Amino acid sequence: MKKMDPFKLLVSQEEAERILLENCIPVQSTETVPVSQSLGRVLAENLKADRFVPPFDRSAMDGYAVVAEDTFAASNEDVFLALDGVIHAGEVSDKAVSSGRCLQIATGSPLPEGADAVVMVEYTERQGEQILITKPVYPGANVSRKGEDIKEGDMVLSRGSHLTPARIGTLAALGRTTVEVYARPRVVVIPTGKEVVSPGNPLQPGQIYDVNSFTLEAVLSSHGANVERHPVVIDEQAELESAILEALESDMVVLSGGSSVGEKDLLAGILEGLGEVLFHGVQIKPGKPTLFGVVKKTPVIGMPGYPTSCLSNAYVFLVPAIRKMARLPEQVERTVSTKLSKRVVSSSGRRQFLTVRIEDGFAHPVYKHSGAITSMAQADGYIILPVNLDVIEENEEVTVTLLE
Repeated sequence: MKKMDPFKLLVSQEEAERILLENCIPVQSTETVPVSQSLGRVLAENLKADRFVPPFDRSAMDGYAVVAEDTFAASNEDVFLALDGVIHAGEVSDKAVSSGRCLQIATGSPLPEGADAVVMVEYTERQGEQILITKPVYPGANVSRKGEDIKEGDMVLSRGSHLTPARIGTLAALGRTTVEVYARPRVVVIPTGKEVVSPGNPLQPGQIYDVNSFTLEAVLSSHGANVERHPVVIDEQAELESAILEALESDMVVLSGGSSVGEKDLLAGILEGLGEVLFHGVQIKPGKPTLFGVVKKTPVIGMPGYPTSCLSNAYVFLVPAIRKMARLPEQVERTVSTKLSKRVVSSSGRRQFLTVRIEDGFAHPVYKHSGAITSMAQADGYIILPVNLDVIEENEEVTVTLLE
């Protein structure tokens, strides 16, 4: 693909997404983790059942284990069965049920020998050691059969399954304590800029605290990545090259700042020297200076330095990319329709993401400028202003894409 000079050609959001996803490869390495720590991971093995679930015929209700035929007349006449004992939860009865007799049984307990149904306790009355049956049952009623849920040899979960709470429950039902999953993608986040200082250090005149590496870590971690935050790197070619080369052992490198076209915005030139720049500049607002390249087969993404632009583009570009690398299913966007609280004018000539807060049935714009992190912190979501749209009027219906 032809390399592009900075901002001479802005690619569309769709083209940027396509290029990014084409060059972000799903992780191949796997690891074994405890089932109790596998929520959200992706299964790296085909899971066949090595046992039946349930492993025996069991009662599905609290009631009385019976021979079903003994109850057939209960619709027309009183049917009494002799009570021979109780089977508590977790117990196996050494008594068999014979015609004219029954055993009290708890939900989940193994069905005793001789019984072929359970009468729910709601349809019985105890009279001394006799049980009055008030409703007949058919053979198999209120009984969970052995293997009814899972049969030995069944393919229960296939490789690539996303481990949800229910699927973790399936692992537990099979007695698994560990499971093989795909490793999380390793991402190094590198904040750049002489003016950027890590929180906890005193600010000198002209300096600001590093916001972006914390927001980027939060977004990436919540979508399946293991993130390492690199110390702040000043805008000098040697230092930036060294930091990038050191980070290439990871699966992805993300830098914030240095991707624009100012005198100290060196990243595009560095990536061209180390590898290949695949796009530089996207036709969106905020987030125009986004940069993407590949160095030694490792995707390297340069995010805008302004906090709102950086975080907005993290949702747009990084989330689908890292989810693909982590083998997670595509994220399903959640949207709501509501009315805009005031007139909005777009003059950017680019697709614009306008952050809004939803309150009292209206979407209230909260976007200030690209450098204001509160433009995102106070937002519930965003609306999209297409390139060819100049104005959205007050009270006009809009679709809000909700943020996490």
